Amino acid sequence: MLLLGIDIGTSSVKVSVVDASTQKTVATAQYPDMESPITALQPGWAEQSPQMWWEQTQKAIELCNSSKKYNPLDISAIGIAYQMHGLVLVDKDQKLLRDSIIWCDSRAVEIGEKAFDTIGREQCLSHLLNSPGNFTASKLAWVKQNEPEVYGQIDKIMLPGDFIAMKLSGEITTSISALSEGVFFDFQTNSLSKDVIEYYGFSESLFPSIQPVFSNHGGVLASVAQQLGLKAGIPIAYKAGDQPNNALSLNVLNPGEVAATAGTSGVIYGVSDELTYDPQSRVNTFAHVNYTEQQKSLGVLLCINGTGSLYRWTKNLFGSAVSYTQMNELATKAPLGSDGLRILPFGNGAERMLNNEQIGVHLQNIDLNLHTQAHIFRAVQEGIACAFRYGVDIMRENGMSPNIIRAGKANLFLSDLFAQTFVNATGIPVELYNNDGSVGAALGAGIGANIFASPAEAFAKMERIQVIEPTSTSFEPVYQEWKTLLKKQLKSNQ
Repeated sequence: MLLLGIDIGTSSVKVSVVDASTQKTVATAQYPDMESPITALQPGWAEQSPQMWWEQTQKAIELCNSSKKYNPLDISAIGIAYQMHGLVLVDKDQKLLRDSIIWCDSRAVEIGEKAFDTIGREQCLSHLLNSPGNFTASKLAWVKQNEPEVYGQIDKIMLPGDFIAMKLSGEITTSISALSEGVFFDFQTNSLSKDVIEYYGFSESLFPSIQPVFSNHGGVLASVAQQLGLKAGIPIAYKAGDQPNNALSLNVLNPGEVAATAGTSGVIYGVSDELTYDPQSRVNTFAHVNYTEQQKSLGVLLCINGTGSLYRWTKNLFGSAVSYTQMNELATKAPLGSDGLRILPFGNGAERMLNNEQIGVHLQNIDLNLHTQAHIFRAVQEGIACAFRYGVDIMRENGMSPNIIRAGKANLFLSDLFAQTFVNATGIPVELYNNDGSVGAALGAGIGANIFASPAEAFAKMERIQVIEPTSTSFEPVYQEWKTLLKKQLKSNQ
């Protein structure tokens, strides 16, 4: 019995086919090879075409099928993970009305801040657990204010994974987890937020029917099944945002457990069973994949917008002739602290952990006679590790003090130097696993289709491949100097 997992990323779509009996990956494929484009019509804006995601999904599935390592007709359920917070709009015929305003788009910051003040900060934080900020609700309000002709045609609003599920099945659903990531959900009333809906003037008819994360979100259409070599009617049995899904893929489901990822963005995601919030909304709380009214399982999320995206930018400008593996190797040639070279890794939109400031990327203390390509590569990794430490300290302020973090051995965690720097910067050991988002989505589908009796059964055979412990405190002076530079930059931004 096989399970198909689809991970709709900002850079590409990855799919994996997993054998439910062994929990092993049978085949995997990614499309495209190059990073997907992001359209920035104005500074701070970021859009992508949902149709592009659908085309990439089809091609990734076809590539995976072409491996001939399995029979696609043996796939019994599909799970979908997706980039969070993106706004997708369709009309009554399920036709797209505009490109998606994606997670790192900053156009709605002022709209969300005004809502925060008008609804009331305490009301927002105690009921929504977040400021409306730059989340999906505020992006929808931007469309309502600036594109009324588009807004007037909306039949349903969706997140990116909902759109792919719609293309597969013809059905549109949402979940409490999805509504909470859009900041549409009231945790006190366990329903759509009347505060947000009434303040922004949205109709409740815009929202799809609410289903559990682990449930049937529609069966694959016969026409789509024929095209992709699948059985018609197999259920889409799981949908979740990429960070809750990453936590699921690492079996992070219980209070106190913490996951990390360093892909396009960098995230620390800790599970809590208390309706907690950061008074400044620098870290955000959403319903986790296993949230129910009886079991309030919450994901506390710290996000750094530009981690892998900064490393890609660095490669394009300073390392176009080398691979990422070679970049990682070169970085080890520079000493700890990169001979004074420092980087502030904040050039991918408004940073929530910096109170929605947009300060950009800053490369500091360049010595033209000293610093080399190796120094730049190391300084980028150290700067990203410092940003993680800064965020972890905010989480500690809010009562979450992890004693271990789980991560997939992927993206920046493929760099031994980065992984060790991350651990030394935060002082927290890291366990590395081979699981990734598409595998997690596949196993999530197995849970939703009742192929597994519980999440514990779905991840019973997960194997830890490495534990990284702190080796010294010698990185602390580097971090303190970095933090001083960040504070100066934040002050100059005011």
